[in-house]
Amino acid sequence: MTPIPTAPPVEAGRAGDVPRSPARRRRRRIGRFTPRDIAVIGLLLGLPLLLDLALIWGPALASIGLSFTSWDGLGEIRPVGLDNYVNIVSNYPPFWPAVRHNLLWLAFLGLVATPFGLFLAVLLDREMRFTRFYQTAFYLPVVLSLAVVGFLAQLIFSRDYGAANALLGRTDNPVDWLGDPSINLWSVLLLVGWRHVGYVMLLYLAGLKAVDPALKEAAAIDGANEAQTFFRVVFPTLRPVNVIVLVITVIEALRAFDVVYAINRGRNGLELLSVLVTDNIVGEASRIGYGSAIAVILLLISTGFIAAYLVQVFRREDEA
Repeated sequence: MTPIPTAPPVEAGRAGDVPRSPARRRRRRIGRFTPRDIAVIGLLLGLPLLLDLALIWGPALASIGLSFTSWDGLGEIRPVGLDNYVNIVSNYPPFWPAVRHNLLWLAFLGLVATPFGLFLAVLLDREMRFTRFYQTAFYLPVVLSLAVVGFLAQLIFSRDYGAANALLGRTDNPVDWLGDPSINLWSVLLLVGWRHVGYVMLLYLAGLKAVDPALKEAAAIDGANEAQTFFRVVFPTLRPVNVIVLVITVIEALRAFDVVYAINRGRNGLELLSVLVTDNIVGEASRIGYGSAIAVILLLISTGFIAAYLVQVFRREDEA
């Protein structure tokens, strides 16, 4: 009878052997790095962190602290509590028009320019002829800074030599597109929206290219038309892109400064919160505490919009 092979006996552990803990293993791995490796890692991680603290979080925290003070940049910093905020809300005439203009800016970009950019992305996703040319043409305005857009606004909407009045035949009785407070904001928004559409189009086009074609085919087999397929199948898969577009739209609407400052320094119907911050901090008034309070209000408005939307997105994901 053939004997059944058996596994070799396991050597008993020596007395005093202790299993290595995860912390001990991590220390052992860290110990393998040379001092030069640690210096390089510290430089690559520490330098961006320092720049982030110095250029973003540092000024933001300093603005919050200075918003409760009265300071002209040279003299003594005097605490004033909430006086700056109370005066801004109750005794500063340009504030509420600037808030209204920023909200109109946000509504126009979010409800007009963004859907139009999505519409262009859907059209270009069909691989029509000259698709590359159209993508380039629509995206070209994105490479222009807002300051350049402001100069273009002067060339197009100028009362005396603008192209708009020439095309409309209003050279004898020209429309003051940039000087009339009732219409100059809308004139500027047309050009700002023209720039914003290209960026939104590119983001949504990238998202549409990543959609699985099998989803569209399954919807077509179930009898869904193109509109139903897009809104019930394709658009829900673009949720990550929607979050990015929302954040970009809010930032674009609330950081707008260059375009109105290039036209008329943000006055006479083009008041924005960013312009008020600059006028108080850099202008002749040198009211750094006052301008910092306006900057904090602008920060709270932007954070509120983004946080509210992200809470809704995460809540839907948890329910799903």
